[in-house]
Amino acid sequence: MGAERPKQYLSLLGRPLIHHALSVLCASPDIDKVFVVLSIDDAEWSRHDWSALGPKLVPLFCGGATRADSVLGGLRAIAAEVAQSDWVLVHDAARPCLAPWHIDKLVRELAHEDVGGLLAVPVADTLKRADDYRHVAATVPRDSLWQAQTPQMFRYIMLRRALEGAKHVTDESSAIEAAGLRPRLVEGDATNLKVTYPLDLHLAEWILKNREGVKQ
Repeated sequence: MGAERPKQYLSLLGRPLIHHALSVLCASPDIDKVFVVLSIDDAEWSRHDWSALGPKLVPLFCGGATRADSVLGGLRAIAAEVAQSDWVLVHDAARPCLAPWHIDKLVRELAHEDVGGLLAVPVADTLKRADDYRHVAATVPRDSLWQAQTPQMFRYIMLRRALEGAKHVTDESSAIEAAGLRPRLVEGDATNLKVTYPLDLHLAEWILKNREGVKQ
């Protein structure tokens, strides 16, 4: 992003970027607690007022060097507060456009699944594999390819054990897959975008401004 502050604290419609997803998570009747896994030396969190989000919100200063380290650290930190069979939803702080219907659909479709699953969208574009010189080496068939999103939803003990055995994965589903299990894909939509580049911040602003009153 080329910004001085961590991405999750960049201003989006007058609030920290992370505030928007947290407000949706905290407002969901399906969610009992919202734990925010932060870097041990995070000094930015305390500079903002989070009181409007209510008592569900709990910061945990136990983040690690990678996403997997941070999620595993958070799971260990809340061990005394959850049952092993409780569902855990993991959401990326860089996805501020999470909507209530994303959570509703994920929870509804996975409620009776043994493994759990994740929000994702079918790949619509033609994919190219590049060589070392950025020339096209191959066209990758897009049939059956999905782009992973978050939240990703799994049983507490299943996810913790999977991450303890696969610490170099880039998302929770990959850890579950490495354990030999098959998460279910729940179709989301492109509005649940991940803010990666400066332009994405403007897209997120447009989505949030134009979403009011929209339901799915």
